Amino acid sequence: QVQLVESGGGLVQAGGSLRLSCAASGRTFSTYVMGWFRQAPGKEREFVAAIRWSGGNTYYADSVKGRFTISRDNAKNTVYLQMNSLKPEDTAVYYCAVAVRPNGAGLSMFRAYDHWGQGTQVTVSS
Repeated sequence: QVQLVESGGGLVQAGGSLRLSCAASGRTFSTYVMGWFRQAPGKEREFVAAIRWSGGNTYYADSVKGRFTISRDNAKNTVYLQMNSLKPEDTAVYYCAVAVRPNGAGLSMFRAYDHWGQGTQVTVSS
């Protein structure tokens, strides 16, 4: 089993920055991909970014490309999401997720992931 704990959310003005962290514990040796999703009130959970644990390839939603950067620290079993130039529409609960092995689902699909964190609130004021 893998446990994920997110941190770093908060309230920020439009144009500002935040960095989210997600620390993984438990059976982390089998990590394949870690990703970030978000869910705004009244909307479905949507993909934000993902990173392959081996190799470090990154993937982004078009809505955050050029503003957000996903990175990882393998030694600390931690993934980060640096969010710059934040917009009010980025307001959501952000969830960290881990996939332990490929299952055929694309990395932007939440069914690709096996374990989820509890989420951290990000609020961007205009």
